[in-house]
Amino acid sequence: MLEEFKKFISRGNVVELAVGIIIGAAFTGIVNSLVKDILMPPIGWLMGGIDFSNYFFSLSGGHYDSLQAAEAAGVATINYGRFINACINFLIVSGALFMIVRQVNRLHILHREVPKTPPRQEQLLEEIRDALRARSKDTSDAAQSPDRPT
Repeated sequence: MLEEFKKFISRGNVVELAVGIIIGAAFTGIVNSLVKDILMPPIGWLMGGIDFSNYFFSLSGGHYDSLQAAEAAGVATINYGRFINACINFLIVSGALFMIVRQVNRLHILHREVPKTPPRQEQLLEEIRDALRARSKDTSDAAQSPDRPT
């Protein structure tokens, strides 16, 4: 069982997956900062100067000035502003990954070797070979035919 595990871990796909997860986690930190620090402040400003992540419903029915105040009071809240931030994060990450995968696929297409046509001499030799095969088949068929004239 230990040998099987070593084979599994040493396969290239597992290592590539681990690298992808680590890079994805680092990329997520960058995207979170992009959304929280760059995109959401202008959106919040356009919506009246309120921090977008501060949108919430208090399930107790009381009024709280901020989400932090509601959390400090121990009130159960539905934090739809944070959910919207997470959805925007997802859209940005998926859009960036789409662009990366699209470019990688283009590079693979560019680097794919175009099958070369064989030189003219080889084409002629193949035609001669095929003609000889066809002729030998015709003569062998004629030799096996029962109504062959003698």
